[in-house]
Amino acid sequence: MDPESLDTIAAQLSRLQRIRDRTAAQLGTWTKDGIDPAAFGALMRLCCDGPMRSGELAAVLHSDASTVSRQVAQLVAQHLVERQADPDDGRATVLVVTERGRTVAERIRKRRNENLTRVMSDWTPQSVADFAALLRQFVDDFERARPEMVAAMRRNWDQAFSETENDT
Repeated sequence: MDPESLDTIAAQLSRLQRIRDRTAAQLGTWTKDGIDPAAFGALMRLCCDGPMRSGELAAVLHSDASTVSRQVAQLVAQHLVERQADPDDGRATVLVVTERGRTVAERIRKRRNENLTRVMSDWTPQSVADFAALLRQFVDDFERARPEMVAAMRRNWDQAFSETENDT
């Protein structure tokens, strides 16, 4: 692969993340929904995938249990999600989106799509469709390659750490 193209992709992904983080921080102070963007991601997963246990939600979000627990606590406190007995195991609970939660999620989804329409207003419908397909492919492939990327980074870290210890 062309290193220049890969550098451009990496730089633009970093740039996009910084812009999104800054925009979310600014909008968070102005919106009455008062939902952290990460908590919104959890709410949307529950809306799309249906009731699930907190651990399962953490897995689909590629997040740790403590982070998801904080997000869920926020959603429960705002009456957007409720804990109900798991029908398969009454000792456990599943997270269920409330009617209010569905209303808020739909309002945020609509606003998000309006913003994306603003960003891509000059794009042709074919360009939007092509971008959507390529972005889905990129994210699917990233998700598939993620375990090996993490393992490789861990090996590199362990190797660098052991070399540092041997130098002392």
